[in-house]
Amino acid sequence: MLTSLQIENIAVIKRINIDFRQGFSALTGETGAGKSLLIDSLNLLLGNRVSRELLRTGENKATVSAVFEDLSAPLIAELSAMGILCEDGVLLLQKTLFADGKSQTRMNGQIVTQAMQRKIAGMLVSIHGQSDSQKLLQKAGHLALVDSYCKPDAELDAYRTAYHAYRAAEERLSALSADTAETLRRREMLSYQIADIDALKLREGEEEAAQKERDRLLNLEKLNQNAELAYRALSGGEKINAAALVRRAGIAISALSGIVDGTQELADRLERVESELTDISETVISFADHDTDDPTARIDRLESRLEEIAKLKRKYGNSIAEVLAFRNRAAAELELLDCSDEKRGELEAERKRLRGETERFASILRQKREKAVLEITKQVTETLSFLDMPKVRFDIALSPCEPNENGMDEAEFLIASNPGEPLLPMTKIASGGELSRIMLAIRSVINDRDGAETVVFDEIDTGISGKTSRKIGIKLLQTAKTAQVLCVTHSAQIASLADVHYLVSKSERDGRNETSVRELKGEERVEEIARILGGIQITDAQRLAAREMIEEYRTTEA
Repeated sequence: MLTSLQIENIAVIKRINIDFRQGFSALTGETGAGKSLLIDSLNLLLGNRVSRELLRTGENKATVSAVFEDLSAPLIAELSAMGILCEDGVLLLQKTLFADGKSQTRMNGQIVTQAMQRKIAGMLVSIHGQSDSQKLLQKAGHLALVDSYCKPDAELDAYRTAYHAYRAAEERLSALSADTAETLRRREMLSYQIADIDALKLREGEEEAAQKERDRLLNLEKLNQNAELAYRALSGGEKINAAALVRRAGIAISALSGIVDGTQELADRLERVESELTDISETVISFADHDTDDPTARIDRLESRLEEIAKLKRKYGNSIAEVLAFRNRAAAELELLDCSDEKRGELEAERKRLRGETERFASILRQKREKAVLEITKQVTETLSFLDMPKVRFDIALSPCEPNENGMDEAEFLIASNPGEPLLPMTKIASGGELSRIMLAIRSVINDRDGAETVVFDEIDTGISGKTSRKIGIKLLQTAKTAQVLCVTHSAQIASLADVHYLVSKSERDGRNETSVRELKGEERVEEIARILGGIQITDAQRLAAREMIEEYRTTEA
């Protein structure tokens, strides 16, 4: 859960620190006090898109830091997989926004990517507000809400494996059945490319060998001259050479045998030196090239070959290996274009088989979703009845569709506001107040399953009567038994039910407005609840009503 939140240099917030506790916490304050900035700061921390104008005027950077404690085992495992260790189940999440628009996120001091930030943040905090109500009007997101309830990860993975294989088969068949004119054009192009490459009879490694031979021929005169000079000096000289001198020395030393100890060993060593010199001289003279062909003509032939190879490389790849690989791919595609009706039939059969596999896994996935739809519908209906919408009928239409990445199902939330009316999409029925309650009902059902350890509700009481607001507060209180709940509200009926009450206020300091947050207790809380109840001047009657609302909750809890 979220135990500490620190915000620096966010708009009118210079610096605030808030310590949160388990249970249901309410945040209230006058309009413009800065309550929305707390939500914006949390959104920044969670990796959601926020305005660059959030940075406090005149500052170079803004920072939002949060400490989360008592992390769940799955969350700790996910962090560990990212290389982030959480000692004692504690995580420090910090986001810094710079004046140039760049940002940096750290988890326990380690810099992480935005993708890592969003993945972990989604397991830590879930924010629900008026924007969530609007999302309920978007049919595209309804299936995801169903899946967030039933979590069909294994079924979805199995389906996607089959679906991707099916799509690949469709693409192969589509390539085979392309427009005839395009097929002919493609066939001619492939045939030309293959013939263009085959005409040169390329061999891997020949370019390097040709370059080496060309360089040798360009230095042929120098090569021959030095090879022959070395040969004559070592052993081929008519009058004197190194081998002959070594041989003479060996004979002279051998003559000392019997006079000086060890001379025979020296003579034997010189004999080996003579043999080595002779071998080296033979190797060196082999470097010389006495071919009667004109070296210039041979160089021209090599240059011509290298230029032809270079032309192919410019068209088909950066090396002979890449050119040959291009040729093999072109040949494979040409073979596919030229395949027989039998081959087409094989592809059709394979596509049909894979379609069957895809439908089989889609059916397994649908069964899990159908069960979830029944459970969600029942629980949401019960919750709506509690929230003073007893006549409202809620349902989820799960209908088949063509295979896609998420299965073969479409989901749409339906509602009938009055008895006798047909179920219709919420876009055509629900008002703003109804949407808020429907959103709360859906979230209260799904929230136990979506994994977030802290749930934030932002002014979901907008446009709702006091009686219904009280029931919304009770539902939030119930939700707080399984997750930490934070609620920004203008409703006294909701705020008076909170376990902890925070006041967000704005005051002038050093000529600039600054937002502050503090926990209210005792009479301070009574005064704030009375203020929310209304009136220019707070009356004793309002204070009494505020105390009764707070006491009613305590009596109920007791």
